Amino acid sequence: MPLTHFDAQGQAHMVDVSDKAVTDRVAVAAGHIKMARDTFDLISEGRAKKGDVLGIARLAGIMGAKKTPDLIPLCHPLPVTKVAVELTLDPDLPGVQIEATVKTSGQTGVEMEALTAVSTAALTVYDMTKAVDKAMEIGGVRVLLKDGGKSGRYEAK
Repeated sequence: MPLTHFDAQGQAHMVDVSDKAVTDRVAVAAGHIKMARDTFDLISEGRAKKGDVLGIARLAGIMGAKKTPDLIPLCHPLPVTKVAVELTLDPDLPGVQIEATVKTSGQTGVEMEALTAVSTAALTVYDMTKAVDKAMEIGGVRVLLKDGGKSGRYEAK
């Protein structure tokens, strides 16, 4: 399958979606940030010096989704109709599980917006707690679900 962001000469370009139908689209992405047990305890007990880590990271994820076309050069600006970011403390990591759902009615999907929301939320958790744990690890960022449009439904296995 050819890559859609390159023309016949191999030059990068924005994909022309003008002939695509406007459909309802949704994407769900997930990832996590793993940390030291002491950092996990700091967040879960609300003792971080910069404030409510999970609340601020949720807002950052929402903002990240809305700013995706400013960050990813060939993404179309889309009328995002919903962004939900859930951050769940996971003592088994230890760390935070992050999931983002993004919806739109448009001519192209919102996978990049969902991935950006997860990444931005994870980076914000790191930023807010890096003073006590520089070894945190962000990982597992992936699309779990994409639906709508010509290519149909995708669900990660």
